[in-house]
Amino acid sequence: MKIFLTALLTFVSSVCFALPDGFVYLRDVVPDISYDIRYFGYHNFVGVPVEGYDEPECVLTAQAAQALKKVQAELKTKGLGLKVYDCYRPQTAVDHFARWAEDINDTKTKAEFYPDEPKETLFVRGFIAHKSGHSRGSTVDLTVIPFGSKPKENFIPYKNMKRCDAPADKRFGDNSLDMGTGFDCFSPLAATDNPDIKGIQRKNRYILKNAMEKYGFYNYDKEWWHFTLKNEPFSDTYFNFPLK
Repeated sequence: MKIFLTALLTFVSSVCFALPDGFVYLRDVVPDISYDIRYFGYHNFVGVPVEGYDEPECVLTAQAAQALKKVQAELKTKGLGLKVYDCYRPQTAVDHFARWAEDINDTKTKAEFYPDEPKETLFVRGFIAHKSGHSRGSTVDLTVIPFGSKPKENFIPYKNMKRCDAPADKRFGDNSLDMGTGFDCFSPLAATDNPDIKGIQRKNRYILKNAMEKYGFYNYDKEWWHFTLKNEPFSDTYFNFPLK
């Protein structure tokens, strides 16, 4: 009886929460994409679960999801695949980021995410904003992983933080290709075409960038992981429904 009730409650919960028209769960469109939804947990620059992330889900507009399906299919021919860090982001979460950025005394994640960047400059430098393209539903943060790669390193909040711009063997053990920095690294090295990123790191960035651009996305040049669908359907609308 207990198992039945648990299953029933899960079913009712999923039925009761309907996405707005035009949005889909990426898992329903591309089942073999990997996920590491950072803002659901503690391994992010805020250092706590972010408001609006009730579940570790990736929600996107149907058009963006279909485009990612094509990217994933092409990468699979090379033994690679996508891993998603963030997709649609509620305005509630964006507001949480802004409050965090304005609290200059909260520096518990500085050692990993912005080791050389004064927190007071995060807005000016474009790392934090009061509005995000993610809230329009067609922007995604992601990387490339080899199929069959080892699991990522286990993150222990506030314990095993490592500089996000350190060499790959000294950064957090993500299981992605070496992109030169970790995800959400507030550093000039995170800029896609930073001239100090060379060799295999630059090659890996362009594996991702070329595939994404081929299927209709464009890159935010300060963040190698950040892409937006060119013909996004809700270009002027910022949504605020939670991720459930």
